[in-house]
Amino acid sequence: MVILIAGASHTGKTALAQRLVKRYGCFCLSLDHLKMGLIRSGHTHLTALSSDRELTNLLWPVAREMVKTAIENGQDLIVEGCYIPFDWAKDFSAEYLVHIQYRCLVMSESYIRAHYGDILAHACDAEHRKEDGCALEDLVRDNALALEACRRYGAEYILIDKDYHVDF
Repeated sequence: MVILIAGASHTGKTALAQRLVKRYGCFCLSLDHLKMGLIRSGHTHLTALSSDRELTNLLWPVAREMVKTAIENGQDLIVEGCYIPFDWAKDFSAEYLVHIQYRCLVMSESYIRAHYGDILAHACDAEHRKEDGCALEDLVRDNALALEACRRYGAEYILIDKDYHVDF
């Protein structure tokens, strides 16, 4: 089984992936790690500040083929990151799709506004962020865009609205 965990920044993708790795003992591919490996190795002209679209165009084709390889080899894999496109399913035939579960983590505007301090306080729970320019209005906008895209593409999502309880 392959699990894809997508969503805007600060929604808990990495923390959820780490919990699932401990529960199931499977491998995890962090698209942020892949991004930084390609940047630090000089294999791309992109930077950590490049647009999400540019980074998705770089990272998703690699991750997509890793997903196919894992399925072909009967291996379990979690892929997490904000660089999984909402129309990801178009890249796989039916024989692959039966082995993939996708969830996008989305926070409602009311949740973000009520829990903004908590979101910032937990920003480094799963990874050490050097700089965290996580503005409230950016979180609201990015999550609204993610929810709209999930609905447009029929992508499954977990809406975080009242309490933060996210699990597969």
